[in-house]
Amino acid sequence: MTDRNVERAARVDTASLSDALDKLGITGQCLGIKPLSHSFRMCGRSFTLSYAPAGPGGTVGDFIDDVPKGAVIAIDNRGRPDATVWGDILTLCAHRGKLAGTVIDGACRDTHLALELGYPIYSRTYSMRTGKDRVQLESARTVVSIGGARIDAGDILRGDSDGVVAIPQSREEEVLDLAERIEAVEARIRDAVLAGVRLDEARREQGYHKLQTRTSEEEDGRKRK
Repeated sequence: MTDRNVERAARVDTASLSDALDKLGITGQCLGIKPLSHSFRMCGRSFTLSYAPAGPGGTVGDFIDDVPKGAVIAIDNRGRPDATVWGDILTLCAHRGKLAGTVIDGACRDTHLALELGYPIYSRTYSMRTGKDRVQLESARTVVSIGGARIDAGDILRGDSDGVVAIPQSREEEVLDLAERIEAVEARIRDAVLAGVRLDEARREQGYHKLQTRTSEEEDGRKRK
C-alpha cells in the first residue's frame, strides 16, 4: 500500500518544505543535522527513539527488527558527540530491511558502509567511540527532539543534500500543498529569468515574497493553535 503524502514529500526539496513550515509557523527544520553524503535522499514516516545515559543492562540497537519497511529511524541522543548510537551492523540491518534512512541528533560511526551501500544517514556528527555502556535506549515511538524540531512517531521526515525537515502528521496536507505551490512559483520565476525578465520583476509578478511570509491573520491563527 502506498503512502500518498510520503510520495508527495519525496518530490519536494527540503528548502521548499522549510519555507512552507516557516509560512505556517511550524518549527520543523532539524538544524545541525547533515547527510553523510550530499547524494543521499530519503523520505518516510518516523520511527522515533530516545536515548539516555546508560544504566544496568541497557541496550543500544535491539529495536531494529521492529522498524517497518520504508520508515525513517529518528534517534534523539541529545546531540551527544561522545557516544555513537549507530554503526555498521545497524546500517546492514536497515539496508536489508528496506528502511528509508536514519536521522540522529548525535553521532554515528562506521560511515564507510553507509556510503558503500548508499544507505542515507543524517547526523550531527560521527566518531569511532561506542555508545555501549555510555547510553541506552530509553523509549520508542514517543515524541523526540531532533535539531530543535519536535518529532512524533509517524511524522514525515524528508532529507536531501541540505538536511532534514519534519512534517507533523496533523498538518501535513497544508504543508505539502504550500510547498508544492512554492516550487511551482519558483519554477515560473526561473523560466522568466531565463527568458530575460529581471528577477525583482519576476518575483513581484509571481507574488513570491507573499507566498513565503506569514500574514498577520496567519500569525494570529498560529498563536491560537
